[in-house]
Amino acid sequence: MTSSAPAEPPVPPPERSRSALGVLGTYLGPLKWQVTGLAALLLSGTGLNLLLPQLLRRFVDNAKLGAGADVGLLARLAGTYIALAVGVQLMTAGATYVGARVGWTATNRLRADLMAHLLSLDMREHKERTPGEMIERIDGDVTALSNFFSQFAVRVFGAALLLTGALIMFFREDWRIGLGVTVFTLITLGAMNRVRKLGVEPTRLEREASAKLFGFVEERLAGLDDIRSLGAGGHHLGRFLQVQRTFFTRSIASWRRRSVVWQLSMLLFAIGYVGVLSAAVGLYAAGAVTLGTAFLMYQYMTLVEEPIDQLTQQLQDLQKAGASLGRVSELLALRSAVLDGRTPLPAGPLALAFQNVSFTYVPEVEQARGVLRGVSFDLPAGQTVGLLGRTGSGKTTLTRLISRLYDATGGAITLGGVNVQDAPLHVLRQRVAVVTQDVQLFQASVRDNLSFFDPRVTDAQVEAALREVGLGPWLERLPEGVRTPLPTGSLSAGEAQLLAFARVMLRDPSLIILDEPSSRLDPATEALLTAAMTRLLSGRTAIIIAHRLDTVARADRILVLGDGEVLENGRREDLARDPRSHYAALLRAGQLTESEGVLA
Repeated sequence: MTSSAPAEPPVPPPERSRSALGVLGTYLGPLKWQVTGLAALLLSGTGLNLLLPQLLRRFVDNAKLGAGADVGLLARLAGTYIALAVGVQLMTAGATYVGARVGWTATNRLRADLMAHLLSLDMREHKERTPGEMIERIDGDVTALSNFFSQFAVRVFGAALLLTGALIMFFREDWRIGLGVTVFTLITLGAMNRVRKLGVEPTRLEREASAKLFGFVEERLAGLDDIRSLGAGGHHLGRFLQVQRTFFTRSIASWRRRSVVWQLSMLLFAIGYVGVLSAAVGLYAAGAVTLGTAFLMYQYMTLVEEPIDQLTQQLQDLQKAGASLGRVSELLALRSAVLDGRTPLPAGPLALAFQNVSFTYVPEVEQARGVLRGVSFDLPAGQTVGLLGRTGSGKTTLTRLISRLYDATGGAITLGGVNVQDAPLHVLRQRVAVVTQDVQLFQASVRDNLSFFDPRVTDAQVEAALREVGLGPWLERLPEGVRTPLPTGSLSAGEAQLLAFARVMLRDPSLIILDEPSSRLDPATEALLTAAMTRLLSGRTAIIIAHRLDTVARADRILVLGDGEVLENGRREDLARDPRSHYAALLRAGQLTESEGVLA
């Protein structure tokens, strides 16, 4: 028997603050040394930036002397200015690189944690949201945060340093101008902060519209066969245009609200420049300052404008990030109703027992009719039960409760004497394997499709599993063996089912659930699948959901469900001989005898 190493338990993401500063602290904390280096680059660059206007003032004042100017001094000042300007650019480039590296590293961790969190949620949460919406949360919202975080330190922290330094330099030159520019700066920042809030709600609505657009596209692509075969393409295109129109309208409204920030900034700085230039010209005309000092005041005003302009742009990104952060925080705040346990399962085949189990998909609605009601049965270890019943009788729901895709709303389910709610989830799902009718294949290699991208599974193990289910000849035809890419849709239904069996072989589970494994197969492929199924179920406990009676002809027991209740439960041979049993009636209706139902 081929088996793989046991799956590692998923690592739950850490608790996170719902505030922007809390998220920054959580994800930037482990990068403290890179953040320290970034701060050093920003401080050095800011200091040089503030020194450049001083050199320029000396140059202007000496050049104004005309023929009496010290040419050597002017050359030295010019050379020093150029060298420091180049240094500023190099430090700015270094800070941008380190800032982007820090920001993207932090948000990539957030993206991975968000993905792990979504995968840890129970099926109830996933049924309430489309896959397209989930993709938008992980990609769209986190990308908005990535853009913000990757530039936050460089633009916001660096801008704050430069702004503070420029104001201090104004006070050094003239306290009256320094006070005036400081008041102007506070008014500008306060005004922009007030208008910034106008864009948060429209941006949130824009992200919601984007998520609905992604969800709409995903659902239509998933149902493309039905849409085409029923000639409904025009209708769905019309609906797509409606969803797209909503997204476009909300995007425009959001952009207009966010643009108020920079429009206000342009107006205020026009006023600020007029004020500073008027003061500088007045002081120069009065002989209170030199021409170089007047020019220096203009230069420092540009150093005030630059960081505020950076803050203005960052505030627009903050609007997007704030809306995205709120939506991401809402997802991170979700907690799965399926909680992890700690009691280990015993080794070997596992006995299964349902004890008065009931279940409803909407437990919060008291009047909701249960999908399962008072279901009780026992399946000894190593035996196979055939699960029969009409569509909607609760067969698939029953199997979902075993692997805890949902938790029963009443009663208890035990495996090997252990309540499934007390067992560790990663152990439970390693020991219970489910093979559905629709096998999910990935656009990846054969090996990755079988191992689910687990690097610990060797090629030899994958090859052995394929041969064990009868796919040896198929494997020999692959040009690159198990490393051959396997495009989705390239396999027949029978080959896909056999690959699913090979997946189970690699896991070596203790209980196997097969959901109508031979419903769409021709007789020749079905015979191959039956042989593989015999090897797969040997020495294991198994549940086979079937609509065709010959699928359960080798089952040890038969369980018949009807309207969420157990109609019949017993040994297959006994039920077949009892003319009053449901199973015997099904055999007669299918024009099969017990001897005809037995497959060699």
